[in-house]
Amino acid sequence: MSETQADALWVYITCSSAEEAKQLARKLLEERLIACANISGGVTSMYWWEGAVQEDEEWVLVAKTQRVLFGAVNQRVAQLHSYETPCVIALPIQQGNPAYLSWLAGETQPPS
Repeated sequence: MSETQADALWVYITCSSAEEAKQLARKLLEERLIACANISGGVTSMYWWEGAVQEDEEWVLVAKTQRVLFGAVNQRVAQLHSYETPCVIALPIQQGNPAYLSWLAGETQPPS
């Protein structure tokens, strides 16, 4: 596995609406914390919250970034998100198109 592949992350974030997902994605892109984002809608989420099982419609934001930027991504999502405890989960990208992963690394940068 190349160094670029070892450093790439797939970040899964749930949002309350399409608009919130788009706003988060745009802000993270503008700040160069992610290279790209995909938004999928109309997923049904079921989870425990405040002692009861909840069911809501949510939107999923999948962002691609580098491992070194996860802390900054997580912090910005916490600042901008409507949820008290947003779902922000990073998964390592084990393999991928080397040209894509190189592009991903070139389009992101640590905050100054």
